[in-house]
Amino acid sequence: SLALFATQLSQAETTKDTKEANKLALEGAEASKNQEWDKAVDSLRKATALDHKYAPNLAAVYQQRAYAAATNQQFQDAINDYGEAIKISPEDSRIFEQRAAVEMKLNDNDKALADYSEAIKLKPNEVRYYAYRSYIYEVKGDIQNSMADTEKVLKLDPKNQEAISRKKRLETLQSLRATPIPPRPPARRF
Repeated sequence: SLALFATQLSQAETTKDTKEANKLALEGAEASKNQEWDKAVDSLRKATALDHKYAPNLAAVYQQRAYAAATNQQFQDAINDYGEAIKISPEDSRIFEQRAAVEMKLNDNDKALADYSEAIKLKPNEVRYYAYRSYIYEVKGDIQNSMADTEKVLKLDPKNQEAISRKKRLETLQSLRATPIPPRPPARRF
């Protein structure tokens, strides 16, 4: 009889937690709808602690708050919130893409490259990820990797005009680097 009581008590606690989690999740959703990001994050963080099924909602609110921060040029806050969203949903390539876009605004190309590479691992046929990564490589002067990603874009989307233009530009750069500059003739002395 004691075991039955413990089971019933446990079920009652679970029901109470579920109800509280539902209530908090609703509050979080409402706050999100009203763009009250801090309240939404707080409510959904508590809901997720009670019932992990709300984790995707919390990740989505972190993304929304990050987007709002980026729009207001609060780039570090945006990067931090995208990082929190990634901890919750590390399989979502879009979050890596969004964080990389903010990192590019800060000219933090190495971190943006890492995030686009992660997005590519998660979604290897997404043309956009290769195109952005190719652009970053080009900006960094890494013609070989830029060309490799440009080729991948063209393999996935043969009519991609941006990639066609980039390839021509990269081929020109490669030929300029490959063409040795002849040394100056020695000065004549008369």
